[in-house]
This record gives sequence, structure tokens and C-alpha cells, in this order.
Amino acid sequence: MGLMYGTKQTHTHKIWSGSGFGSGSGVSARWVTFFCFASFCLGVIFINRFGITRVPLETNDIPSTLEKQKELLQTDINCEKKDDASVEARDIFSQVSHTHDVIMNLDKTISSLETKLASARSAKKPISEASNEGRKFFFVMGIMTAFSSQKRRDSIRQTWMPQGKDLLRLEKEKGIIIRFVIGHSATQNGLLDHAIDVEDEQHKDFLRLNHVEGYHELSSKTQIYFSTVAAKWDADFYIKVDDDVHVNLGMIGSTLLRHRAKPRVYLGCMKSGPVLAQKGVKYHEPEYWKFGEDGNKYFRHATGQIYALSKDLATYISINRHILHKYANEDVSLGSWFIGLDVEHIDDRSLCCQTPPDCEWKTQAGNLCAASFDWSCSGICKSVERMKEVHKLCGEGEDAIWHTSF
Repeated sequence: MGLMYGTKQTHTHKIWSGSGFGSGSGVSARWVTFFCFASFCLGVIFINRFGITRVPLETNDIPSTLEKQKELLQTDINCEKKDDASVEARDIFSQVSHTHDVIMNLDKTISSLETKLASARSAKKPISEASNEGRKFFFVMGIMTAFSSQKRRDSIRQTWMPQGKDLLRLEKEKGIIIRFVIGHSATQNGLLDHAIDVEDEQHKDFLRLNHVEGYHELSSKTQIYFSTVAAKWDADFYIKVDDDVHVNLGMIGSTLLRHRAKPRVYLGCMKSGPVLAQKGVKYHEPEYWKFGEDGNKYFRHATGQIYALSKDLATYISINRHILHKYANEDVSLGSWFIGLDVEHIDDRSLCCQTPPDCEWKTQAGNLCAASFDWSCSGICKSVERMKEVHKLCGEGEDAIWHTSF
């Protein structure tokens, strides 16, 4: 099939050849233009019908888009790095904290072992005490004494301190342990030490400390005493008393019984004396400048003649003894060790009665004293001569301790 356009047959052109047109057919330029225009119109109609729009893409936007994507990617990477760094920091902190706890526990264990070792080396334990290990006691009373104080010790043995079988009975039935406490001389195993060995062989009522005796070493002796007894005997309370003080053991037990369930108990006659800066006076404080201006007083603490500590405080002294500061006066040192701790200070005036007639009147009125001494002498004045008198007038009776239930 062929179509011819134009008026002159001699000027024909072959436009297409192949399927749909014969080899000899041709199309004029006007039809070509018409078909092109029609195709354009159909394309516009098609695009408008189906909502296809052209989105202009400017070449300037391409780098900007790539930069934004790069920034987002970099932000993600940085966040991941920060998260990883935060986790790593927490892990390091946790490890450091754990290591610190392990070191502290190890230090406490070492201190405890050192205390037990010192106790084993310094204390000569009689065979009768072997059965006490692993047992719970009510209180341990340490009577601080010196090499020159044998007559004072004898005056106590003859009055308020049980002897021989009664001393062992007191431990077994009442859970009360009483010992004279002393260290050793500067010349160890010398004559002074030998005299104590002989006396202990007779009475079996000494606790020997790994400590060099001396008046200016009382703070150190007190510290070693509490460390030693806390490791040697498991008791509710540990008492320190001087060897020129009269004691009623039944009243001591009844007083402590009221506070037995409390933690961190520091019991005694609380006072706050002046800080003495002047050299040469009794109870001079070399470190007076630490307590402020001249004329200031000490913090509240128990007078040194007698006081009691609960087990947790004695254990605290034992564990921290290497870093506890020791002042010139022993009672001040002890009080300073508890500053900043959650400790209950119990001021019990029955522990500091005056000698007769004061304690005598109180006894007659039914208000027995737990301990008696003279403030002017920091103990019973002329205690060797007067201990029996005080015991007769102010004592609770020989059988009181056995009839008191703890």
C-alpha cells in the first residue's frame, strides 16, 4: 500500500521503508510536522493526566546533600564512640571502686591478724583460759597498774576483786573477766618483769601487753589494751579502770545491762576540762594550739579513772590503731578517737562518786555507786590505806555479784 502526496508525481521522496509502508511509498514534510505536533500534544496530555511532574535538580544541590548525609553519618559514628567511651569509663570506675574495697578489706584483715598475733605473743595464757575461746562474755575489766603498785593491787584483791576459784567462777557463771594490765620494762625480762611473773604465778590475774611501761605512754597503753582484749575475748563491753578506784561489780553489771543492746556505746563520767598550755603543770597539753585560743576547753570525754566501751568501738580502735593520734592525756586521746563517729556518749554519774561520806550517804539511801574515788587525787587518796574503809562503807556486799542476774 502506498500513499502519494503532492501534485507532481515526478518529485516523490522515500520517507520510510520497512514494515507498514511499501518500499515505494513516501510522506510529505507537512505530514511529518503534523505527526510531531500530535505526538507532543499527546505527551503533554499523558503527563498532566497521570500527575507526573518534573522535579528540577540543580547541580549546586548535589554537594550540599552529600555533605548533610556525611554529617549525619559522622554524628552517628561520634555518638557510638561517645557511648563506647562512657561504657568504658563506667567499667574503669567500677573496677577502681572494687579494687579500693578489696584493699580496704585486706587492710582490715591484716590489722586483725596483727592484733591477734600481738595478743598471742604478749599474753601468757594459763591452761584454765583455754576453755574460754569461742565463748561470749559480758564484760572484760582491765585494771591499769604499774610495776611499783603491788600494794595497790593487793588492796584491791583484799576488797572488791574475787580471787582464786571465785575469779574463775566469775568468768564461767557471770561472763566477767577481770585482769591487772601491765606491759614490760625497758629492759625486757629484767628484775621488774620477773617480779610480775612471780606475782602472776601466785594470783593468775594479769594480762601482759606488748608495751613499754611509762607514765607518758598511757595513751599508747590504753590503745594496745583495747586492741588486745578485743582480739582475746569476745565480750559485749570492755572496761578500763585505774588501780586506785573502788568498784562495785554488781552495780557495774547492772549499769552496762541497760545499754547492752545499743551499738557504739561510750560510757563514763563525761567532762570537759580546760586545755592547760603552761609547761610544768600537771596534765600539761603540748598540743594545746590544736584546741583553739587560750582558755578553751577540751571536747566532752569520759574521765580517765573508769569508762567502758562496747565491742564495736574497741574493734574500731584495734583496726585503726596505727592512724589514731595520741595526745599527752590518755582520756583526751580516747575521746578524740570517737569524734566524727556516730557514738552514743553516756554520762553516768554513778561511775564517779566521791569517797565517804558521799558514797556512804548514797549507799544508805539505796543509791549504790558503781565506782568511787576522789577527784582531788584522780583516784582514792592514799588508796592502799583507805580501800578497805571505802569498801566497808560503800561496798554492795560480798555476795551481791553472785545474786545479780545478767
